[in-house]
Amino acid sequence: MALVDVQPDVLQRVKETIERENIKFINLQFTDIIGMVKSVTIPVSQFEDCVEHGKWFDGSSIEGFARIAESDMLLVPDLETFRVIPWERGENAGARIICWVREPNGSEFPGDPRAALKRVVEEAKALGYDFMTGPELEFFLFKLSDLEKTEVLPHDKGGYFDLTTDLAYDVRKDMVNALEDIGIKVETSHHEVAPGQHEIDFQYDAAIPTADAAVTLKYTLKAIAERHGLHCTFMPKPIYGVNGSGMHTHQSLFKDGENAFADPSDTYGLSKIAKHFIAGQLAHARAMIAVLAPTVNSYKRLVPGYEAPVYLSWARVNRSALIRVPKVSKGQLKATRVELRCPDPSANPYLAFAVMLKAGLDGIKRELEPPDPVEENLYLFDEHMLAKHGVGTLPGSLGEAIEELKKDEVIQDALGEHIYERFIEAKQIEWEEYSKYVTKWEIDRYLPIY
Repeated sequence: MALVDVQPDVLQRVKETIERENIKFINLQFTDIIGMVKSVTIPVSQFEDCVEHGKWFDGSSIEGFARIAESDMLLVPDLETFRVIPWERGENAGARIICWVREPNGSEFPGDPRAALKRVVEEAKALGYDFMTGPELEFFLFKLSDLEKTEVLPHDKGGYFDLTTDLAYDVRKDMVNALEDIGIKVETSHHEVAPGQHEIDFQYDAAIPTADAAVTLKYTLKAIAERHGLHCTFMPKPIYGVNGSGMHTHQSLFKDGENAFADPSDTYGLSKIAKHFIAGQLAHARAMIAVLAPTVNSYKRLVPGYEAPVYLSWARVNRSALIRVPKVSKGQLKATRVELRCPDPSANPYLAFAVMLKAGLDGIKRELEPPDPVEENLYLFDEHMLAKHGVGTLPGSLGEAIEELKKDEVIQDALGEHIYERFIEAKQIEWEEYSKYVTKWEIDRYLPIY
C-alpha cells in the first residue's frame, strides 16, 4: 500500500512521460529549513518501489532536520510535481519530484518546511479559505572574474525596463523557456532598477504549488545562468548604493470560488476580511520578518530610499508602505489582492507563506482593524510625523528580528516547535558570527585613524 494516495491517472501519466522522454534518473527533492534544495537521486528502475514505499535518507546531515539519534527519514514523492529537467535531456535524461518528508512510522516530519505550509493552509481551509500567492523574485546576474570567481561584477548597465542596455535579454529568454519547459507559467520578464538586476514573474496560484515554483525558479535560473558563463544570485543586497532584490508577494483568500478580499463598494475595493488580514500581518510583521528576511544581508536592503519598505503601514499608490493594494481593472474582482513588500528571495518560500498566512488568519479570527492607510511618502517623514500617524518600523537587524520572533507565539506556531527551535538556533549563530566579524568597512574607516 502506498504511503500517500496516488491517483492512478497521475501515476500513469508520469510513467508515460518517463518512457517518452527516456528518463534515466529521478531527483527526489525537498528543502532544508533555510530553503536550500536537497536531492536524493534514484535510477528510474527504483521509481515504482519509491512510489510504493518511499526512500530512506539520513536526516541528521540536513540543516535543522534531526539529531544523530533520530536520523532515519523517509522521502514520499508527490507525483503531481513530476517534471522533466530541461537541461538534463539526452543520454542520461533526468526528472525531479518534490517529496514530503516523513518519520520512520510514516507520520509527517515536523521539520519539513513544505509540511509546515500545508498545516497552515489546512487551517485556512477549515475556515473556508484557499490561500493564493504570487511572489515576484528579483535577482542579479554577475559576470565571473578572470579567475572564474564570483564577484560583484554586474552583467550590464541597464535600468528599470531598459532594453538597449540590457545584455541579459537573450539570457532571460532562455530562462523563460526553461521555466515553461519545467511547468512554470511565466507571465513577464524584465530588467529591474539596478545594473545587472532582473525579474521573472509567474502565474498566481495556490500557496503550495506557488512555493514549489519559487524554489524551482531559483535553481533553474542559476543553472541557465551558469550555461551563459554568468552567476545568478538571490542575495538581497549584493551592491552598496543601489536597490536590493525583493520577493514582493501578492496574496488573496478565495472562498467557494470567489475572492474573499473583494468588495467593489469599498474605496480600496477591499472586504472586511481583507482588512482584518492586513491588520494581522501588520500586527505580526516585526516577528515574521525574521522568516521573510532571514539573513544578515537582508537588513542592508530594508533601509529607506531604495523601494524597500521599513514602515508598518498600508496604502494603494505608496510603495514605501509595507502592504500595498494594487489597482485592478474594472470588473476584475477576482484579481483583488494585497502585496506584502518586505520579503526577500533568500527566504524559504514554504516558511514565508506559512507565517504570512498565519498572521493574516490571526487578524481575521480576532477581527483586527488596520490603521488608516498612509499614501504620503513615508521616507520623507521624521520621527514626529511617524508618531503622529502611529507608524512603527521593522527591526533594523537580524539580531533584533530574532528577538521579536522569540516574543510572538502566533508566528512560532506557524513554524511549529521543531522548525522554530532550529531556525532560531541557526539564525542566532549567524548573527553572533557576523557581530564578531571585522569588515573591510571597519578596516578602511578606523585603521588609518586610530
